[in-house]
Amino acid sequence: MVNRGIATIAVALALCFLLLSHFDPQFFLIHFYESLIYVVIVLMLFYFEDRWAYMMGMVAPPIWLVLTVVWNGVSAIGRQILGAFQPGDPFFASDLLTTAAIVLSVGMVAGCANRWRREFTGLRKGWSTFLVTFAIAAAYYAVMVVWILRFPPPASR
Repeated sequence: MVNRGIATIAVALALCFLLLSHFDPQFFLIHFYESLIYVVIVLMLFYFEDRWAYMMGMVAPPIWLVLTVVWNGVSAIGRQILGAFQPGDPFFASDLLTTAAIVLSVGMVAGCANRWRREFTGLRKGWSTFLVTFAIAAAYYAVMVVWILRFPPPASR
């Protein structure tokens, strides 16, 4: 049975990244690309590939979070979270959407882990599913990192 909560979180994450592409037009294609993995999770849930969707929901958001922290640093993430609560800031919209994406990513991991534990624990498919999903997500985000590294340096904030 499709978990509507996880599908809703995946759609919300995809919308966050699509809206980020509007507020950060220099990185439109990258934010669009970031949203695609969550569309794939929704499609897997729609076609009853729950095992793969739940594992992708547990693997992809943490990779994105780690890349975000490595790329920006913990202090920049903190500034973005604080900026999300200051409507007068010129970067308010992008900071708010980034903060929403962080919160939704944590919710996605927790929800998928809970569903995995309830539906697939004991079936002995965990490690193989994890390894295949991790390889796919790592390759997906590796393409994004290479793509970002080829961009010209952005103007400083």
